[in-house]
Amino acid sequence: MTPHSLSDRIATLPKAELHLHLEGSIQPATVCVLTARHGIVITEEEVRRRYAYRDFPEFIETFKWVTSFLREPQDYALIARDLAEHLFTQHVVYTEVTLSIGVMLLRKQQPEANFEALLRATEQFESRGLRVRWVFDAARQFGAAAAMEVVESAKRCNSKSIVAFGIGGDELSVPTKEFRGVYDRAAQLGLHRLMHAGEVGGPEKIREAIELLGAERIGHGIAAINDPQLLDFLAERKIPLEICPASNMNTGALARQLKLQNATIENHPLPKLLRHGIPVVLSTDDPAMFHTTLNEEYANAARMGLVEEELARIVEMGFEHAFSPVGEGRGA
Repeated sequence: MTPHSLSDRIATLPKAELHLHLEGSIQPATVCVLTARHGIVITEEEVRRRYAYRDFPEFIETFKWVTSFLREPQDYALIARDLAEHLFTQHVVYTEVTLSIGVMLLRKQQPEANFEALLRATEQFESRGLRVRWVFDAARQFGAAAAMEVVESAKRCNSKSIVAFGIGGDELSVPTKEFRGVYDRAAQLGLHRLMHAGEVGGPEKIREAIELLGAERIGHGIAAINDPQLLDFLAERKIPLEICPASNMNTGALARQLKLQNATIENHPLPKLLRHGIPVVLSTDDPAMFHTTLNEEYANAARMGLVEEELARIVEMGFEHAFSPVGEGRGA
């Protein structure tokens, strides 16, 4: 079905999705399959109850809970196949999927074995028109040494399908400057550099990510709306913001940045950011956990007041700011 307020033209355009966490894409039914594999009986209704949050810390706790059932390479293969099938329904032809390598390492897993299973699981979808690339992600709160291990894991995997290194998690934890060496190492290995910043943190986190770490795209970045000089800086430098409206609503990040008790989707700063000349790529972040799809995010953007040509321009920017070779993302 085409979401309300979204034209068939926009809904059916081939798309790229660039801010998408594999572990956040696990649908309730699949969670039940995972838990059953490990001897735990849970209902879809219980999963849905857990997939509800009042703020960002509650979301992080649920993320930790659901990822605790990813214990073997075959578990990762299962959720990757499910995600790929879902992306076809959204007309996605290119995606950069974020992997929580830092969590794998924390749980004493072997990221290389998990990643090999992911490659095998997704290779069948290439011939069907979906190109899958990977972002190796560290959790900020685990610190710089743990983040460096994520970078070194990417080196050991030695795959051209790994296009970037990024850091997510609690942006209010470890100071940005402590990760300079980590990002220098990532750049040395030829990885693009990403950073979640300005989601629940202030606009200074965005500027630090760019100036101290060389971040090429910013995950979320909605705090930029609170700093006019930063808006100009992002527009001048053409630094894309990976905007995930449903996520911002569900975690309370939007209300926090706008200092509103009850923010609505119409309050989202996406139109202001776009019309200021800042590149924007639209994504779902954790689609299952935030009860959204990519087309629903485009419908959200329409509810904010974006017209069809602006939505079409955002579709184009998804390909323009992908970390793939020019032309690779489009497919036939």
